[in-house]
Amino acid sequence: MLEDYEEDENKDDFHWAISAFLSIGPDVLKAAEPHIFSYYRDMNGYWTPSDEEYVSIKTPGEVWSHVEFGEEAFVSRRQSGDKGIYVSIECNCDWEPEHGLQIVFKDGKSICKVGPYDGHVTNSDAYADERLENAVYRPIG
Repeated sequence: MLEDYEEDENKDDFHWAISAFLSIGPDVLKAAEPHIFSYYRDMNGYWTPSDEEYVSIKTPGEVWSHVEFGEEAFVSRRQSGDKGIYVSIECNCDWEPEHGLQIVFKDGKSICKVGPYDGHVTNSDAYADERLENAVYRPIG
């Protein structure tokens, strides 16, 4: 899904980001595992092992068996900051069925944000805090 593509003056930026996104390898997802695992631990910390909502994931690499990728990728230009192109995917995850998991790729090639789906492409934008510009995950709580 392209957002504001028709009005954009630099459509090639979208083309480059989409091409980069389509060619990423598993190493990009592997690099995000510790951040996604932190999100899992923050959310799962609200439960005890006897709770129905509790999900047992022992290592960062195990998170993927609890994630279902969404069917659509949203491609948009960031309205502030670097004004770059970001690809965002909304996923389902076992540890947070209500808000799921959002994974955002900067320029389509590296993961720059993970956490509950909020529609923002950076944590800096989500929390209106420039100090979070390079934060892949912002702890909850």
